[in-house]
Amino acid sequence: MQGKLITLEGIDGSGKSTVVKKLQENSELRVFEPVFTREPTRGTLTGNAVENAIQSNTDQLAELFLFTADHAEHLAKLVKPALEKGKTVISDRYSDSRYAYQGITLKNRLENPLEWVKYLHRGWTVVPDLTFLFDIEPEIAVKRCGKRGEQTKFEKIEFLRGVRELFLGFAAEEPERFVIVDASGFPEDVEKKVVQKILDFVQRD
Repeated sequence: MQGKLITLEGIDGSGKSTVVKKLQENSELRVFEPVFTREPTRGTLTGNAVENAIQSNTDQLAELFLFTADHAEHLAKLVKPALEKGKTVISDRYSDSRYAYQGITLKNRLENPLEWVKYLHRGWTVVPDLTFLFDIEPEIAVKRCGKRGEQTKFEKIEFLRGVRELFLGFAAEEPERFVIVDASGFPEDVEKKVVQKILDFVQRD
């Protein structure tokens, strides 16, 4: 039996990663032993390359290819093997983040960057079965980032507005896959909603 791939997406400062940590500790989810992971990956050659690129002045196209290489490695070494074993995989960020973030980053380099980035993934990526979109106003998100936001190029209000718009567009195009979560509330309340949705989804089959 093929496992299920669940992803959590949202702009920086949406509180997504905070909720992921709570999900890992949740006793209701532990029952079906989900595999928790993230992109960019941690402690890998490709993941480290991505992190270095984010903190540097790496060319935008080069950065995209590093993200894509990390995605390929992630799929080959963790996601696909876990799904083939029937496991539920829960990933903090996945391909939709690449589409949204690079879709905005490359808008001055390519005529239609979003479709171009999506095209790079066709035929080999794994489309998630369920995606939670943590939606929040960029102004609130940037305040949450605090001083951390001053260090990264992705945590700027205007940039995040564009990313958020693309994310919401993805959700409108695939309403059967996306669940939009109001991320402006307390993490505990958001966690409860997400846990219930995951349980309903996994137990549906």
